[in-house]
Amino acid sequence: MLGVPEILLEKHGAVSRQVAEAMAEGARARFNADFTVSATGIAGPSGGSPEKPVGLVYIGIAGPGNTISRKFLFKGGRKKIRENACREAINLLTEQITLWIDAGG
Repeated sequence: MLGVPEILLEKHGAVSRQVAEAMAEGARARFNADFTVSATGIAGPSGGSPEKPVGLVYIGIAGPGNTISRKFLFKGGRKKIRENACREAINLLTEQITLWIDAGG
C-alpha cells in the first residue's frame, strides 16, 4: 500500500530506519499530504532479538523536501511502548512542521 521497496525489507528488515522513511514517503505520495508519519517497531511482548529488542521503534516523518527518522528504545510493556511511540511521533511531527514554517513554508 505504501510502496516500500522489497529490497529495503530484505536488506534492512521491516523494523529499520530505511523502512520507516520509505513508509512515510510512500504515505505522503499516496495521500498527497504535506506531512506524514510512520512507525515500525517491536512492541512485544515477544518478537525481539539481540539486534532488534522489544521496545525498538523507528519513527519516520516525510514533509516538503525532507524526510527524517529517529530510533528509539522504549522500556515497559506493549501498551507503554506504543504510548511512548505515539508521543514521540507527535513531538517529531511538531518539530518538523515548526522548522518548515520557520523556513517560510
